[in-house]
Amino acid sequence: MSWAAFLDHLPALPEALLLVGACVLMLADARASDRRLGYWIAQVTLLLCFLATLWVLDISDGRRYYIFSNLFVSDTLSHLLKATCYLAVFTALVYSRQYLIDRDLMRGEFLSLLLFSLLGMMVLISANSFLTVYLGLELMSLCLYALVALNRESPQATEAAMKYFVLGALSSGLLLYGMSMIYGATGTLNLPEVAAKIGPLAGNIPDRTFLVFGLVFVVAGVAFKIGVVPFHMWIPDVYHGAPTPVTLIISSGPKIAAFAMAVRLLVNGLPALAADWQQMLALLALLSIALGNITAIAQSNLKRMLAYSAIANMGFLLLGLLSGVVDGNERNAEAAYSASLFYIITYALMTVGAFGILLLLSRAGFDCERLDDMRGLNRRSPWYAFMMMILMLSLAGLPPTVGFYAKFVVLSAAVNAGWVWLAVLAVILSVVGAFYYLRVVKLMYFDEPVDTAPVSGSLGARVLMSANGLAVLIFGIFPGRLMALCYVAIATL
Repeated sequence: MSWAAFLDHLPALPEALLLVGACVLMLADARASDRRLGYWIAQVTLLLCFLATLWVLDISDGRRYYIFSNLFVSDTLSHLLKATCYLAVFTALVYSRQYLIDRDLMRGEFLSLLLFSLLGMMVLISANSFLTVYLGLELMSLCLYALVALNRESPQATEAAMKYFVLGALSSGLLLYGMSMIYGATGTLNLPEVAAKIGPLAGNIPDRTFLVFGLVFVVAGVAFKIGVVPFHMWIPDVYHGAPTPVTLIISSGPKIAAFAMAVRLLVNGLPALAADWQQMLALLALLSIALGNITAIAQSNLKRMLAYSAIANMGFLLLGLLSGVVDGNERNAEAAYSASLFYIITYALMTVGAFGILLLLSRAGFDCERLDDMRGLNRRSPWYAFMMMILMLSLAGLPPTVGFYAKFVVLSAAVNAGWVWLAVLAVILSVVGAFYYLRVVKLMYFDEPVDTAPVSGSLGARVLMSANGLAVLIFGIFPGRLMALCYVAIATL
């Protein structure tokens, strides 16, 4: 390859580094006597990818680049979301290290599957064609199915993996069918070209009916990957059945990639049908916020409670996505989409911290995943209890945490777009949902401890958890810089 050709494909440098790192990890694991070597290879690979992404962002100077025959797009949005995914996976590995060692899961299979799933997320985030969307989605999903089933001795994990695989295959089929119908109407797989050709077609009633029929399947596929009602049935079982490190990963990185898929397909590819997909998203958002918050109250398992919390939070995410276009006018678009982007980044920060606490409280022979396991945590570890309190208050959307500001900006976007009734219902349901978050705080601070074992954790994990919890607090008090970054990322669209 010539130097000029290399420079032309430079925006894909992080993906290339990640692919090489995953292959090196597999080779090293096959020959190394100490399997923990793979952990350090994975972390170094993530660090190199992060630095490469920052470098590509710096030299691109905010411009968009299309490579691989316009299949792949490199812009500020993709760089920001990829950097968030690296941080989420890096943090997940630090939190999970002792847990994986204690259960003999710190193997090359786990780490290589994790890196390949991250590669799928990156391809999905930079997808500029139906082909790349499907390629990234399947690479991510197939690796996640295997990760859920990695603990072969657990019937619960095997059952969760089967449910995830069957429902995931069904949703992929729905998405593929919807994309094939839109391709049949437009004759192109390239998303900007689809957007250009749908504009004239949307004014013709027969053509619009055909396109909306395909749109329904596309929205269904996107909704499954985001995890909103009525495509949520896999989430509680998979969160509960998978090993906690895998649950942590599924709750963060894939959500970010699914958000990017929604933006690429709906905002970039199908803006002429915005009036149709906004109504669909409004219904999905309302059902998700209602079912997630109400059902979580009845849960006694923390992982299942956080699963229903994820459903409710993804409903709030949709509030921003459905508020960008008002009667064909896009004046609210940048504010609404940047609000959703802010929400998904901060949600990843919160959910990584919440599952991280569960991992740090677990030990050999004991998994911290029941509400009763949180009883009296303040007496065993006041600092961990304080971190968990911040995370729970943030997930509930209470000030001064970042969760409050995240909910505020998406609700403001919905009100500005005319969805006042939806915003009011979301606020009421959010108040109802605050109960199960505050219940965790009550158990930690006012109940007698059931488990009296000392709380441990490596120095690196404790430092990272402290930074994680304090970031939730700091971004809540000073959200301006992150919000401005999200606004710049959306403006490049």
